[in-house]
Amino acid sequence: MSKPLLGLSMMAETDFLSAVLPLLQDHSVDVLEWSFDTLYTIGEPDWLSELLNFYSENNRLIGHGVYYSLFDARWTERQEIWLAKLKEEVHKRKYNHITEHFGFMNTENFHQGVPLPVPLNSKTLQIGKDRLHRLQETVNMPVGIENLAFSFSVDDVKEQGEFLNQLVEDTDGFLILDLHNIYCQSWNFDVEMQEIINLYPLHKVREIHLSGGSWQESVYGKKKIRRDTHDDRIPKEIVMILPHVISQCPNLEYIIIERLGHTIKTEKQKKDFFDDFKKVKTIIENSDFKVKAKRDWKKKRIGFSEKPLEDLVLFEEQTRLTKLLFNSSGIDRLKKESFQYFKTENWDPEMILTAQNIIKKWNPY
Repeated sequence: MSKPLLGLSMMAETDFLSAVLPLLQDHSVDVLEWSFDTLYTIGEPDWLSELLNFYSENNRLIGHGVYYSLFDARWTERQEIWLAKLKEEVHKRKYNHITEHFGFMNTENFHQGVPLPVPLNSKTLQIGKDRLHRLQETVNMPVGIENLAFSFSVDDVKEQGEFLNQLVEDTDGFLILDLHNIYCQSWNFDVEMQEIINLYPLHKVREIHLSGGSWQESVYGKKKIRRDTHDDRIPKEIVMILPHVISQCPNLEYIIIERLGHTIKTEKQKKDFFDDFKKVKTIIENSDFKVKAKRDWKKKRIGFSEKPLEDLVLFEEQTRLTKLLFNSSGIDRLKKESFQYFKTENWDPEMILTAQNIIKKWNPY
């Protein structure tokens, strides 16, 4: 029996290594989370491979996918290649589990860099289960899903927890509860953080993510919009609620701090990062939480079809929506656009503009 392990989401930038090296040297980093698919095309530097291998050999490495895109409505060669590379990765290193993001992020040539929400209905649920099953078959270990920071409407915010609960049920999966993602939703839709957290199946939370973000000015003269940009300190509201959240998650094993690799350069940024790390470590040490004896995970046998599930109507709508957002189409036009799955008429105009900004950031040309 032990307390949750505290770790970092490892970045490949040398700035990041330089900043976190003191924590690594004094053995403060219990576990590393590695986004294994971020360097598929360029390869890992030697120092990073050695570090990841060290944590792998000591059973302290967990994997976090970015680009699988769980809810793409059409199955493509890109996903086949992604799974094949992941299979090689989990043969090369021992991961304690693998996780992915909720949402979709890849339609035609529009590669946004961040996942967008999907309609929360039975059809998208079946597609998500199909993709999760294929991921599960590839790695043969526990697989989890992370909640999404961005939503178009308050209904999506309040329904996401139960949707994720159903999504991971068939594969005996688990959740990453990203508290900054909850913080973004709480601020942007004026709902208390704890109210949103209570809507999640907390007994299925195996990992917590902590990070900071940034503010975007409101176009409509309202309060600012909170963005999950991983480039600043952990908000004090998250630090304050963390002890209670830990106590609510009986199967919690890992707490991971995330920060983009090029955002810890100045001495003040380094000091702030260390201060946040120490605060979280103290909270864990002072908690009376104890990780239960790990339940032996056994892969469930699920009767999925050999051919991946697809919905070409939803795929067309995902593609069309992405193009409309990319082209900064007017709010009125987007709300009046005819969709079967996406209920754009209910979307918050401020969040539509935020989605346009996100896509423009990742597709500047």
